[in-house]
Amino acid sequence: MSTLVLALIAGAAIGMALGALGGGGSVLAVPALIYLLGFSPASATTAALIIVAATSATALYAHARDGNVAWRTGFLFALAGIGPAFLAGAAAGRLPPAVLTGAFSVLAALSALRMLRPTGSEPAGRVRPARAAGAGAGLGAVTGFLGVGGGFLAVPALVGVLGLRMKQAVGTSLLVISLNSLAALTARTGADGDLRWEVIAPFAGAAILGAWDGKRLASRITGQALQRVFAFVLLAVAAVMLIDVIV
Repeated sequence: MSTLVLALIAGAAIGMALGALGGGGSVLAVPALIYLLGFSPASATTAALIIVAATSATALYAHARDGNVAWRTGFLFALAGIGPAFLAGAAAGRLPPAVLTGAFSVLAALSALRMLRPTGSEPAGRVRPARAAGAGAGLGAVTGFLGVGGGFLAVPALVGVLGLRMKQAVGTSLLVISLNSLAALTARTGADGDLRWEVIAPFAGAAILGAWDGKRLASRITGQALQRVFAFVLLAVAAVMLIDVIV
């Protein structure tokens, strides 16, 4: 199978996850770029940020059109993460590939287990600024360090810490992802000279189109079913990456 076809298939799948769940697809972007398309771990995390930023911004427009974005809350949450995203993005390029791959596999496994855990349906009723700032800063650091948008962490935080409804949390997480990804990309400007734009461009294009399909899919299938399927896929990816580091 050609590199272009693989990039289009992977991009479409990741875009659908972002559009449907408000995150999660970016966690698959890095392993797809490494194992399917031959990127180094450092280049894969940078390329993933480019793809995630473009796809999230497109999906954000679709959710904003339906009134499912809490703009002020999202900007405040993202603001706390911009500094950590910038610093972590600068540090990531100086770490050994095995460290990045190992950290990513652990995070992917923990995220999958969190998705499989039952959650309460009632959001918190009161926003606690200190907790919100801490959650935003942690999310920004993860974004910068591992090249993921962090929506799989942002959605639970926006519901549990900031008290948003699930649909609002999905839309608002895309705003947070877009801003954090851009901050992390700024820190990495000029650091990676081996980015293959002939692969990144079609990958991002397919992801953007997939995000629209994901939003439509989310209206037909329960969020819990989508989340469980994605969690099992994520566990499999984490296991493959961890074995690769150990062996």
